[in-house]
Amino acid sequence: MYILIPGRHHLLTDFQFKYLNGLVQRNLEGEPDIEGNPMLSTPITAIIFAVTSSNHLGTKRNPVPFYLRAMTIQEFSSYLDVPVFVYGIDDVGVIDNFAGYTLKTINHNSEGFHKLTPDNTIVICSTPVKDMYAEQGYRVLPAEWDINTQQYTQVLPWDIVQMIVKSDNWKKDKQILDLMHPAAFKVWSQYNVGDKVQRILKDPIIGADGDLTATRDYNAYVKQMDEIAALKYQETAPYIQTGKIGDIGCAAGSWIKTGSEDERLHECDFYGVEVSRHLFDICLQRKHNGDFTNPSVFFSQKNAVTSLVFDAGSMNTIHTSSLTHEIESYGSRADLLEFINNRYQELAPGGVWINRDVVGPDNKDEIILMWLNDTDGENDTTDLDKLSTRALFTRFAQDFRHAEGFQLPYEWVTIQDETYCRLKMQDACEFLFTKDYKDNWLSEMHETFCFWNFADWQQALETAGFRVDKLSRHYRNEWIVKNRLEGKTKLFNTSLEEIPFPVSHMLLLARK
Repeated sequence: MYILIPGRHHLLTDFQFKYLNGLVQRNLEGEPDIEGNPMLSTPITAIIFAVTSSNHLGTKRNPVPFYLRAMTIQEFSSYLDVPVFVYGIDDVGVIDNFAGYTLKTINHNSEGFHKLTPDNTIVICSTPVKDMYAEQGYRVLPAEWDINTQQYTQVLPWDIVQMIVKSDNWKKDKQILDLMHPAAFKVWSQYNVGDKVQRILKDPIIGADGDLTATRDYNAYVKQMDEIAALKYQETAPYIQTGKIGDIGCAAGSWIKTGSEDERLHECDFYGVEVSRHLFDICLQRKHNGDFTNPSVFFSQKNAVTSLVFDAGSMNTIHTSSLTHEIESYGSRADLLEFINNRYQELAPGGVWINRDVVGPDNKDEIILMWLNDTDGENDTTDLDKLSTRALFTRFAQDFRHAEGFQLPYEWVTIQDETYCRLKMQDACEFLFTKDYKDNWLSEMHETFCFWNFADWQQALETAGFRVDKLSRHYRNEWIVKNRLEGKTKLFNTSLEEIPFPVSHMLLLARK
């Protein structure tokens, strides 16, 4: 008889070992299932651990990579008198028959060697997942779950993970040591898992599955990143210093891909850092596909806000693009300042941080009048693609940072039979340079672009210790003006004199 134990298995407990060892030694005899029926004496052929979410790592829901979970199980298995097998089960979202998917995966990955059925398999599960297996005819042993009181009588593995997160010194915490199996303690200690898990689960910005936002269409996002990769690289290439080159927020690795093809950098090492699990997976797939001509390209899934992602004083060049505004948007001003300080710490003396991003206008607090075209689309539809520019602004004012509690202040005024929107230049720019990102509208509505102007950025960098290179600049994207603004909107001062569209982007060269 096989025993199947499905779960994420971030660590294993002392109770789990005693429970399994007791089953093995007694051949299951007398152990009650979730219906209260005792098992008959049946020899156990093998124990099979199905490690779910095996393709996830570095997230709040799944902080420990599969290979370390598997190592823990194998170390744990050396204490048991039966063979133990480990199979990774990829996360596939919420599906009704996840139990069936798990069983099919085990059958496939074992090439039919472990074809588990209700006739040859007993399932051990104390979570609601047990009902999925029971519905398919499997007998289920409840482990930590008491069938009489309908409560947990033992501490669950994830509860211990949470204890470790809260502990100042988990390796010496008596309660944790009593609950955690020595195999898990050995792997967690040897590979410094505890500190990494503490950092991930305490992160105030990243969501449960390792993303800044849950509303981003990654197919559209990656396509946009690839389309402008050449432009980004062309603008930043003259300032890259050879040696160790890091790209934080590397998305799908497009900038690194272009850099790896630059003959001047063929002996450099490239390090891509991406917090989003979806994008990190794409980077690994691209490396597997041989998309990077330089073999010294490495990727890691980390959050660069709350800690260093490179060794202090190790990097010659750090590149970020369209990232720093996201830190302000999804985190806080304190997070942005910490991010800046972290980059300073990581650079070697003389190193450069190349930061390409959007920027607020110099006169961001000025009250202006904005004319918006109401004849270039419909005014009474909910379809973003069909809205007139004026109607789109009304939708923007309703949605922009609504989840963050922000209410955009504006008013409609009529002057000489023409209607204008009266508002701050900063708020006008937030609309002008966001309005066309309709594929990711819900995600973009969280993001603020214009909180700092160029002078604000210079001051923040210099406060952190950087020297802002004179080649740094802010500028207006003329393509956006010609293709997205002209004919759709105009800006005026309060004297009704037309004023030019302000700057939209910046290239900051911060040297240590």
